[in-house]
Amino acid sequence: MDKPMNVCVLVGSLRKASFNGMLANALISLAPSSMKPDIVDIGQLPFYNQDLETDPPPAPWTAFRQRVKAADAVLFVTPEYNRSVPAVLKNALDVGSRPYGSSIWDRKPGAIVSGSPGAIGAFGANHHLRQSLVFLNVPTMQQPEAYVGHADKLFDEQGKLVSDGTRKFLQGFMQAFANWVETIQSQASASDGSQQARASAASG
Repeated sequence: MDKPMNVCVLVGSLRKASFNGMLANALISLAPSSMKPDIVDIGQLPFYNQDLETDPPPAPWTAFRQRVKAADAVLFVTPEYNRSVPAVLKNALDVGSRPYGSSIWDRKPGAIVSGSPGAIGAFGANHHLRQSLVFLNVPTMQQPEAYVGHADKLFDEQGKLVSDGTRKFLQGFMQAFANWVETIQSQASASDGSQQARASAASG
């Protein structure tokens, strides 16, 4: 690619000292040069209510939809609340999926990292989110999986990653994600080219 991939990073925790926020920052710092990840705030999005889907809709919805639509890929970083994703992240999915027929998620490459002080690394939230992304037609990277457990022990007081093993794993994850995005984009380009060729042949 001529320029770095534009990657939106959505963090499912709003807490200032969030471990998943620290995890997101670590992922951004470990991304390969072919990627330009950027955290997109989802905490200001009004809860989805179709009554608000007016002309124009709420400004935060419009800005969010435009920002993600322009991205090459989306990285989700989430904690686990009651074996599921936080409401703020589910709301972002819902806002982005509407109005019907104009989803910003369709065919947008994605990946999920989940983190928790617990040992299983928010496994439940990770897979619950995957279920939604399947419906939204987000080609989500399957391997490597990223369940970051004991997240409360991985960062110093300034929020910097101090675990060399975790750093190596996350760096490999981000490289794999970059490869995944390139693969999906290549497949999409090939598919679009084939459709154009068939349309040209049919018109000829």
